[in-house]
Amino acid sequence: MHLTEPPDGTTEDAARLEQRHRALNENHGVCEAIAALPSGETMHAWVTRFALLADPTRLTLLLCIHAAGEICVSDLAVAAGLKDTTTSQALRLLRAQGLVATQRAGRVVRYRLADETVHALLHEVVGHPVTL
Repeated sequence: MHLTEPPDGTTEDAARLEQRHRALNENHGVCEAIAALPSGETMHAWVTRFALLADPTRLTLLLCIHAAGEICVSDLAVAAGLKDTTTSQALRLLRAQGLVATQRAGRVVRYRLADETVHALLHEVVGHPVTL
C-alpha cells in the first residue's frame, strides 16, 4: 500500500487519508514523528529485543549477568532463584539472539552481556524505581 492511497477505497479509509494529509500539511510534529520511525527491519529487531526483555525469567537473568559481569550457569541459577535447566534454556535463547555470549574455561562456561544497546538499557534502568 502506498501512503497516499486508501488500502481498499472505502469512505473510512479515504477519511483517514484526508486526515493524514491535513495533519502533514498543518503540523510539522506529525512529519517529525513519521521521520523518526525506523525501517521495518530495524523495527523488527527492536521488537525482538523488547520481547526478550519482556519475559521475567530472561530479564532476571540479564539483570544478574549485568550485575555480575561474567557468571557461570549454576551461579546464575542460584542468583536468579531458578533451576539450572530453566536457566540454561533461557540462556540458549538469549545467546541465539546475540544478547549474551560465552567464554569457556575448562568445563566452566561463563556468560556475559554481548549486546551493547541492551547493556546500556539495563544500566540506565537499574536503580530507577518504576512508577505506573
